Amino acid sequence: MFRLLVRSGRGFAAAMQLLTRIPVPLEVPYDQGTMRASAVSFPLAGAAVGLVTAASAAALLLLLPAWPAAALTLAVWTAVTGGLHLDGWIDTADGTLSNWPRERMLEIMKDSRVGAMGAMAGVLLLIVKFAALASLLDSAGPACWAMLAAIPVWSRWWMTAAMAAWPNARGEGGMGALFRGVRAVHAGGAAAAGLAVTFALLCAGGAAPIEWGGLPAPGAAALAAAAFPALAAAFGWPLGRWLARRLGGQTGDTYGAMNEWTEAWLLLALSALYA
Repeated sequence: MFRLLVRSGRGFAAAMQLLTRIPVPLEVPYDQGTMRASAVSFPLAGAAVGLVTAASAAALLLLLPAWPAAALTLAVWTAVTGGLHLDGWIDTADGTLSNWPRERMLEIMKDSRVGAMGAMAGVLLLIVKFAALASLLDSAGPACWAMLAAIPVWSRWWMTAAMAAWPNARGEGGMGALFRGVRAVHAGGAAAAGLAVTFALLCAGGAAPIEWGGLPAPGAAALAAAAFPALAAAFGWPLGRWLARRLGGQTGDTYGAMNEWTEAWLLLALSALYA
């Protein structure tokens, strides 16, 4: 039991250090065992990102109209991750939207320079996120903040699910190889962690974003929480399958790209709910 607690603690610290710029003053070994444990904690790191984002949005909305508040919220959202996932989105677009063979696409994705496809994809993604945030902030309330904070939880859970679903495209190399041992059991553990934290967020934020047939607040919050993994999988699976067919699997860049893609779609769904 003690070993399990230590491994879980190291996994959480590694997830925070890898996926956020929130300081976690703990040295952890970045070996495969720690990385597998960190994959289970990805939703918890996402919750930290979500809480910072939602708190920033609420504070900015007290001082500014919805549009500038949305722009600054998006800047905070990107900064708290260090732009890691956005970088993966741009690199993935540069490689997979080219007409080169698989090996050349993987080489392009490793290149630190940004090409035309990556630049266009990055700009379009930020425009979509900004528009959805601006719409959302026009009708914000406590339940809205809770739902916004939950979005990064489930986009990061989908990264863990993708690690379990598809092989590493680079074989023994690249960041993705560190997560080669992630299996369905790790994705299930990450889902359980995500459901627990989302339920807590929704209860704290007024339980339910909409009425669920007169259900009491905890039941409504539970149903709303359960909708998140279903939507994340529905949005994430088509891109994951397409990337796997193009590249023969996934890479560290494509995990980041799927996080951005799923995050944007969940944000659009939330803005539609509050429209």
